Amino acid sequence: MVTSVTSCATLPPPALPPVHAEVGVAFDRNGDVASFADGIADRQSGRRVTIDDPVRVASVSKLVTAIGVMQLVEQSKLNLNRDVSDYLGWPLRNPSFPDRRITLAMLLAHTSSLREHDDDYVVPLGGSLQALMSDPKNWDPQHGPGDNHFAYVNLNYPVIGSIIERVTGERFDIWMRAHVLEPMKLNACFNWPTCSDSAVARAVELDAPDGKPVKDDLHGVRPACPVYVNDGDPCDLKRWKLGENGSLFSPQGGLRISARDLARVGGMLLNGGMLAGVRVLSPQSVDTLLAQTWRFDGSNGATEGGFYCSAGNGSHQIPNSVHGCADDMGTRGAILVGHAGDAYNMKSGLWIDRSRGRGIAYFVTGVPDPAPKAPDSAYSAAEEHTFRRTYALLPQ
Repeated sequence: MVTSVTSCATLPPPALPPVHAEVGVAFDRNGDVASFADGIADRQSGRRVTIDDPVRVASVSKLVTAIGVMQLVEQSKLNLNRDVSDYLGWPLRNPSFPDRRITLAMLLAHTSSLREHDDDYVVPLGGSLQALMSDPKNWDPQHGPGDNHFAYVNLNYPVIGSIIERVTGERFDIWMRAHVLEPMKLNACFNWPTCSDSAVARAVELDAPDGKPVKDDLHGVRPACPVYVNDGDPCDLKRWKLGENGSLFSPQGGLRISARDLARVGGMLLNGGMLAGVRVLSPQSVDTLLAQTWRFDGSNGATEGGFYCSAGNGSHQIPNSVHGCADDMGTRGAILVGHAGDAYNMKSGLWIDRSRGRGIAYFVTGVPDPAPKAPDSAYSAAEEHTFRRTYALLPQ
């Protein structure tokens, strides 16, 4: 186990609860600067974690999904400001605001007025998003599309997943592998089907603090069923239908990727869409992806305790100097853009400093839920420790 302890100029704070693995990579436009990897990737075998071991990075996946969206915008297959009903083939409308269109930009930035409950953004194989959106509880009755009112809602991204399938004619995970992950030479995948055998063998198991596995206890064997199915239903991917259920391969959180490869994504963004001589995005698309289109003004959204104070087309900014925001994990005055992840007792992040051409990628596992917060912060103490440890690897 890894025990993380912070220090203070006066009295030291209490020691943090022990975590299972802590991994970080600092990088710049030229590649990795420094890294660390401590702890256990697979508690059953005792395998130690490395910076090359893929972990389910949770919502950092949204940033990578947005890279795919921007590629399709460049190809004129998608338009950020067009009514997404045109892509879905059915009307996506807030029943309280039936005359207002919902756009990709709204979905990407969580200002679409979609809501969710009881984790219903995870739609089982054979289910449909269209049926799910008929539930009035999945809509904000007070703030409509176009009001630029923010609420962080995972369900936005399964809708995006369906849109990607509709305009490409391919399954979400397969298209993302061929057009986003492979061009960057990432040994990564969404929900395991397209991952290499070597990635499966190195999977980071996600456990509760007591050691009980909660996700990806693979031990070198692919999961028998890589998607969610209702009890008693067959896990037969031949039941998949194009665009019906964009949640199946978890565009909102199902990316399995190592810290080293996550740093490569950050390097691509720092280099204006280029990575190792390959053009992944245009510089204009990178700018659009990272531009913040919503900022908290004190009343125009739900910040979840000061965690979310800005949002863009698949990205967020930290810190934000607005009353009510508590999102500075220790940037020493720098403004970073990227995304955080939080699921299955794991915290992760990919953050870049565009002005200085550098960034960090990290994750920490075995974090209690709920997790103790860092002082004066909306972030957990465990994540802030890992953030600061990785950030300290960058030149002062």
